[in-house]
Amino acid sequence: MKVLITGGCGFIGHHLIEHIIKNTDWHIVVWDKLTYAASGFDRLRDIDCFDNKRIKIFTIDFTSPISEGVKKEVGDLDYILHIGAETHVDRSIECPMPFIMANVVGTAHMLDYARNQPSLRRFVYFSTDEVFGAAPKGVFFKEWDRYNSCNPYAATKAGGEELCLAYSNTYSVPIFITHTMNAFGERQNQEKFIPLTIRKVLLGETVIIHSDSTKTIPGSRSYIHCRNIASALLFLLEKSTLREKYNIVGEKEVNNLELAKFIAQVLGKELKYEMVDFHSSRPGHDLRYSLDGNKLKNMGWQHPKNFEESLTKTIEWYLKYKNKRWLRL
Repeated sequence: MKVLITGGCGFIGHHLIEHIIKNTDWHIVVWDKLTYAASGFDRLRDIDCFDNKRIKIFTIDFTSPISEGVKKEVGDLDYILHIGAETHVDRSIECPMPFIMANVVGTAHMLDYARNQPSLRRFVYFSTDEVFGAAPKGVFFKEWDRYNSCNPYAATKAGGEELCLAYSNTYSVPIFITHTMNAFGERQNQEKFIPLTIRKVLLGETVIIHSDSTKTIPGSRSYIHCRNIASALLFLLEKSTLREKYNIVGEKEVNNLELAKFIAQVLGKELKYEMVDFHSSRPGHDLRYSLDGNKLKNMGWQHPKNFEESLTKTIEWYLKYKNKRWLRL
């Protein structure tokens, strides 16, 4: 088997590569643009990709059409996992155009490439819970519920989904789509909440907690470790139905204040925090996201590791001397 992973130098992508290396005998092709989110090849070096003969790495910008030379070097593929994207909400609010180019135009280029693959078994489009917009309390969005993108990032991911369905219907590209909630794990970009909180707690700095307009109700998410996401993706490569969507959901919902307190407890440090009403000042920030994970659960998939165990191991990993560079310590 040969699998292409776009965004393979990024956070979720490199965890997926590590999981495939450990659990299959597949050959892996990595495409990455090497933006700020990739940290160069550092993540791949950490998991010893450069010494693995099963892996080929290309620096590719898929916002441009895929060149004939690259197509020749890669050859025929069994799977394409389109993970690569622009993902940070703040950056999409400040400057939407790179997100449109990567997540819409780039996805169109990937689909054009995929429809000419003669033996392709699956094209996986890796989307987000944010396409549904904010979830009121008690609401858990199912895979085919209406979309209500509240920021440019979410809108571009929704646009990519629609292109995937169009290419599946028109050209029979063997597609399925996943929605994933907030990912965490080792080697995450320092701008994300969990590594940012670890760093601030260690330095005795104040942690900002996204909250409602009263500054009393924290934002909440269902966090999921990247290894669990990778497990779900491999499961779906075997069990998925074409032109279908699947929610990959963390096992429990946690508000950001609870999460920060848990991190401080594991670190054995005091938590200094301030509740801030981000949503009123920047409406693209939704207070709560939530997905219904019953479809995947009913298919037989289970989380390999629970939330508390995964988070504790992640925090302890960052504390090791050789890993503190990922926190800029």
